[in-house]
Amino acid sequence: MELDLTPRLEARRISLLSGAAYAGMFVFGIVMALLGAVLPALAGRLHFEIADIGTLFLVMNGAMLATSLVVGLTIDRFGIKLPLTLAPLMVAAALVLVLRATASAALLPAVALLGIGGGALNGATNTLVADLHDDERRKSAALNLLGVFFGFGALFLPFSIGALLARLSIAPLLAAAAVLCAAAGIFAATLQFPAPKQRNALPVADIPRFLRSPMVLALALLLFFESGVEFTLGGFISTYLTHDMALSSVSLASWILAGYWGSVMVSRAVLSRLALASDPYRTLLFCATGACVGSLLAAVAPSPVVSAFAILLCGWSLAGIYPTALGIAGSRFQSHSGTVFGILFAVALSGGMLFPWVAGQLGGAAGLRWVFGMIAAAFAAIVALSRLAARLSIRKEAE
Repeated sequence: MELDLTPRLEARRISLLSGAAYAGMFVFGIVMALLGAVLPALAGRLHFEIADIGTLFLVMNGAMLATSLVVGLTIDRFGIKLPLTLAPLMVAAALVLVLRATASAALLPAVALLGIGGGALNGATNTLVADLHDDERRKSAALNLLGVFFGFGALFLPFSIGALLARLSIAPLLAAAAVLCAAAGIFAATLQFPAPKQRNALPVADIPRFLRSPMVLALALLLFFESGVEFTLGGFISTYLTHDMALSSVSLASWILAGYWGSVMVSRAVLSRLALASDPYRTLLFCATGACVGSLLAAVAPSPVVSAFAILLCGWSLAGIYPTALGIAGSRFQSHSGTVFGILFAVALSGGMLFPWVAGQLGGAAGLRWVFGMIAAAFAAIVALSRLAARLSIRKEAE
């Protein structure tokens, strides 16, 4: 009697592809956390102001936005292998440029390259994991698990700086990160990926139809606010602690930033289990409400201890918003997930580009406590949009 090895081979294929997505998301985590982690350590050498941080995010997220506008279409037409292979190598090259920078202006090409690589990785990894699962709740669970590896990547540099900066300079830490990024690209290059879903032409003609979808618009606006505040928090926490909260130790500020990304990672690990049995729209509501409370607490915190707790609460709470929203979209638009994800990522990154720039201007003029007030307002908007998406889902099911 012959054994049917097909299920075992399929499970191995899914495991390897998931591994490539996890490695790519690890690299994207490095991209997201990089500026917030290294700028305090580079401040003495590069001489930049708080407003300059917003400009760096504007350039990086602008490049990420431009990439996101085309990566979803190209994934549906040409497949996922190319972005998952090339993007980590681009991030590795960007880290080398950061390592060699001698002035703040020299960081601009590096952050542009980070944005291109990060945008491609964000689209490719989320699309791949969403396509490997059919059920909406399984998609949300798998995307939350993918987010755990984002947390590992985002945690890598803050943790390393907090633990090792007293003994090592920033240079070997950035070099080690570059090696890990390059390894992720090389691993993806060895795998066979699913065939493109739209083989004949780029599905450009489908974009207006999706842009008219109320669900796409609701989720896009929700992710506009979520991505905006996530970029802002990751980029300004260390500066907020050392500047506004008068925390004298850069290493301690890096530990708190590492705690923030750690809370995101652990929360997503928990949600990857809970999402299988929970309503995704209720998850959005609870996560946004908790993050709103945390950001308000950070805005009025009387001490670094309270602000650290508020920052951890923000990270724990916001962790489930992004993957849960993508799980809903991936289930609703299965056959065009790359195109729809491209739209969502483009709108989300518009928030990621705008919010940090506004935060830099607001923080430079009035202090970073006001930035946390702005973040709280954004989470309140996410609460409202999550309720709108839930009503749209109920209406769709009733038709």
